[in-house]
Amino acid sequence: MVKLFVVPTPIGNLEDITLRALRILKEVDLIFAEDTRNTSRLLAHYGITTRMFSFHLFNEHKVVKDIVAKFHVENTIALVSDAGTPGISDPGFLLVRECLREGIAVECLPGATAFVPALINSGLPCEKFIFEGFLPHKKGRQTRLKWLAEVPYTLVFYESPHRILKTLEQFADFFGPERKASLSRELTKIYEETQRTTLAELINLYKEKPVKGEIVIVVEGKL
Repeated sequence: MVKLFVVPTPIGNLEDITLRALRILKEVDLIFAEDTRNTSRLLAHYGITTRMFSFHLFNEHKVVKDIVAKFHVENTIALVSDAGTPGISDPGFLLVRECLREGIAVECLPGATAFVPALINSGLPCEKFIFEGFLPHKKGRQTRLKWLAEVPYTLVFYESPHRILKTLEQFADFFGPERKASLSRELTKIYEETQRTTLAELINLYKEKPVKGEIVIVVEGKL
């Protein structure tokens, strides 16, 4: 069998990995990880000793061909990111596409991803939503926000702690300060927190309160 397994890993709590994911990580010939140091802690916790190599945002264009070439020697390879599902705001798409082009089977396991619990926790409608992930930092950002301001579906974003206040202020400018919103951080971890209020109140809260950890913002669609 020649196959690439895309394996989701916990976004915080190590107990959130599936039994199937653990079996695959033990059985494959190689693991490619976004950060081998982070993945080493997960593997050590479960006594997994599979060989591991690096595959991240800064080298994925260079090493995709090399990884595909390894399938001539290694029959099965697993791809993992630091947390969650590879390809969702993490490296993975390029490798999956190249494997499929070369006729290599690809199988993605179900598992953890941060935006799903954040969306459910928000209390906002979730039957239809748009997952934006990280907005562009500069080019195209305002154009995208103008378009999203008119969308009637719940909006889901990822953001880093040092940009959170600026992003919330932009959301208030484009979507309106009274638009309902939810901010979740440190999901599944000890200091997990979700704030459900308006964009204006989130701005006031995080002007006074420093933010740490991975952040998901969920915003009400236009009514």
